[in-house]
Amino acid sequence: MDTAGQAARKSALYLLDKVLGESRLMSELLAAGALDRLTPPDRARAQRLALSVLRNLDRADRLISRHVQKAPPLPVRNILRLGTLELAEGAAAHGVVNDLVAIASKSRRHGRLKGLVNAVLRKLATDAPRDWSGLATPRLPGWLRGPLTEAWGKHAIARMEQAHASGAPLDITAASDPERVAQELGGDLLPTGSIRLQQASQVTALPGYDAGGWWVQDAAAALPAKLIQGQRVIDLCAAPGGKTLQLSAMGADVTAVDVSEARLDRVKANLDRTGLRAQILVADARAVTGTWDAVLLDAPCSATGTIRRHPDLPHAKDGADIGSLITLQAELIDHAVTLLGPGGQLVFCTCSLLPDEGEVQVEEALARHPNLVIDRDALAHGWIESAWRSSEGGLRVRPDFWSDWGGMDGFYIAALRKT
Repeated sequence: MDTAGQAARKSALYLLDKVLGESRLMSELLAAGALDRLTPPDRARAQRLALSVLRNLDRADRLISRHVQKAPPLPVRNILRLGTLELAEGAAAHGVVNDLVAIASKSRRHGRLKGLVNAVLRKLATDAPRDWSGLATPRLPGWLRGPLTEAWGKHAIARMEQAHASGAPLDITAASDPERVAQELGGDLLPTGSIRLQQASQVTALPGYDAGGWWVQDAAAALPAKLIQGQRVIDLCAAPGGKTLQLSAMGADVTAVDVSEARLDRVKANLDRTGLRAQILVADARAVTGTWDAVLLDAPCSATGTIRRHPDLPHAKDGADIGSLITLQAELIDHAVTLLGPGGQLVFCTCSLLPDEGEVQVEEALARHPNLVIDRDALAHGWIESAWRSSEGGLRVRPDFWSDWGGMDGFYIAALRKT
């Protein structure tokens, strides 16, 4: 029979094996039900353990390499990585070692290596707590670090890597009265109106979740909808729906469009929970027709701005799809312009740190569309910091910003107006 923590550890190892062995994204695995059989506390623990290992993979491997002559097979390496992380965090060595040796012994292919797992983890029970904090901050992989260093400089990248390694607090958007919701949740009210909880929590157990007065949304992801001006709004590429909820809560008549019916089911579930309303349309955004006051386009992108929350991304991806994403973003912008009447507004955003998916896209869109201009009135908000403003007229936020509060996702946002 599994011990109290063994189910969560087994599931964390399953996630690690899929991400590092098959280049699967955690979001895909979770959507496919990878943790559904666990209790909510075990589900939260399994996910936290897997994310923490991915966030600190370099550190764990450096400690493990002291005690092995050659790297063991990936599933065994992941067992050692998980053990190293837990020991470094101060977990009881007896429970960690016994559980992980038991898990290793049940492996048909690698059970013979349980002795190695036992020996290495017992040595790491001393090394990990003592040496962990002195290890260098894990670096981004070369395919991403190179272009980001070229864009932002080596010192900024070092600060971003530190933000990635630190992880992310839980951010929440309130449908109304954020001050009251912040007090009820014991969170900090950020300058932009988002609520931040510094301590990890099981979301569904937080006060007010069932009542639907708030939803989880990174503070940076909540910025684009705040720039929207217009009553009839179409939210293109809307899933998972945080911006749709924001727009509805602002009183807009919202149409949420996404190509994925399964992802829109999540939007519907959140609309039901919060009591908000929106029209739902399953479609390729490039096939939508009609006219709206405003278009919010959160375009598919490399998601490189979300690594502090999704440390699996640099391990599951290699950047090979970025070129096709840039092409798709341009196509979506061009089509979005056709959905606007004269004077209509387009808010374009991506959760990317790459200028080619942000600043460059807008510069090229302005060159392609003489009837588009930067909507500077939309940026007349007191919460917008001067450091966020980019030269072409958009907003650029990065993981190393707001370091005193725990950072924010990397995002690019531009508000455009059709003349």
